[in-house]
Amino acid sequence: MDGMITLDETDRRIIRETQAGLPLVPRPYHAVAEKLGLSADEVMARIEDLLDYGVIRRIGAVPNHYRLGYTANGMTVWDVPDEQVDALGELIGALDYVSHCYHRPRHLPDWPYNLFAMVHGRSRDEVESKAETIAGLLGEHNRAHAILYSIRILKKTGLRIGD
Repeated sequence: MDGMITLDETDRRIIRETQAGLPLVPRPYHAVAEKLGLSADEVMARIEDLLDYGVIRRIGAVPNHYRLGYTANGMTVWDVPDEQVDALGELIGALDYVSHCYHRPRHLPDWPYNLFAMVHGRSRDEVESKAETIAGLLGEHNRAHAILYSIRILKKTGLRIGD
């Protein structure tokens, strides 16, 4: 959608109530609505509008891979042709063991990589095997790659609005 959106107090209340995560209940939007004294339909419609206008970028699960047993987490970085990066990113991002995949600028001469894909495994050998599978999928477009392993988990949070 083009244009601007003006947040009213109800939008701000919904954002404040959901920005740390939705309640882990069967009907989370209904729980939010009840807490705020709104109808579930209104909460869902307003959240949809906030998504359409880009105020909220996405709604999704954020798993703790370490708790799930995936203790070898490697950001694979790839040097692929710039004109192919979007198509190749979609291909790699669709793999079930890649949690996120995105295009980033190169910083030559020290950093030639422009495609990043987070790969999760239970061991470094598993991550390396999955990276080799990716290399095979990229074929001739894989000019170079590396794996950067996580050494600790950082708490991830998005932008927050206050009271």
